[in-house]
Amino acid sequence: MQPHQDQIFQWLAEYAYQPNMVYLMVFLIMIASGFGFPVPEEVTIVSVGLLAYMGAHPEIYPAPFAGAPVVNGVEAAFVTLTAVMAADILVFFIGRVFGRKIIALPRMAPLFSESRLERINGWVKKYGSYAVFFFRFTPGIRFPAHVILGMSKLHLWQFVLVDGLAASISVPTQILLIYHFGEPILQLIHKFRDFILVGLAVLVVAFVVRHLFNRQKKSN
Repeated sequence: MQPHQDQIFQWLAEYAYQPNMVYLMVFLIMIASGFGFPVPEEVTIVSVGLLAYMGAHPEIYPAPFAGAPVVNGVEAAFVTLTAVMAADILVFFIGRVFGRKIIALPRMAPLFSESRLERINGWVKKYGSYAVFFFRFTPGIRFPAHVILGMSKLHLWQFVLVDGLAASISVPTQILLIYHFGEPILQLIHKFRDFILVGLAVLVVAFVVRHLFNRQKKSN
C-alpha cells in the first residue's frame, strides 16, 4: 500500500477484531469524505477490504483469541456503500436547503470557483441527471457538484438512482475483490480501474445520447 493508505489501514487495524467499531469508523470517515475532507474514499475502501481479507484467513493472520469476531467482507461492503450513499444524499439535502449560503461563504470560495461552477453547470445542462454518474468518480468536484445538484430542480429519486448505480459499481466491487484475493489484487485494481471507469462512462454517454436522440425524434 501507499504511505497514506497504510496510515488509514493501521488506524482501522487497531480495531480489526472489533468489527462494529470498524464499521462505525468507516461510516464516519465516508461521511467526512463526502463533505470534502482530504480522506479519499478509495483509501478507506482498500483498508476495510484488507481487514476483511485478514479476518477470512486466520491461518495467515491469527486472531488474538479463539472465536474473535472479525470484519466480514459482505458486511463491510454493505456498510461502506450505505455510508457513501448517506454522505452523498446528506450533501444533496444541504445544498437544497443551504446551497446559496454555502456558496457565499468566503472559506468555500475555492470549492465554488467560477470555472468549477461553469464546469458543473455545463455537465448538468448537457447530461441532466446522468451527470451525477460522472460526479461520483471525480473526487475534487464531487462535493460542490452535489451541493449544486441539490440547488437544482433535480428530483431526489433521480439523484439516488444514478448516484447509487455509480457507487454500487465501484464501492462493493473493490471491497469484495480484496476480501477474496487480498493485497495482490490491488495492483490489478489500480492498473485497470481507470480503464473500467472510462468504459462505464462511455456506455453511460452512449445511453444518454441514444435517449436524447429518441426523445428528439419523438418530439418531431
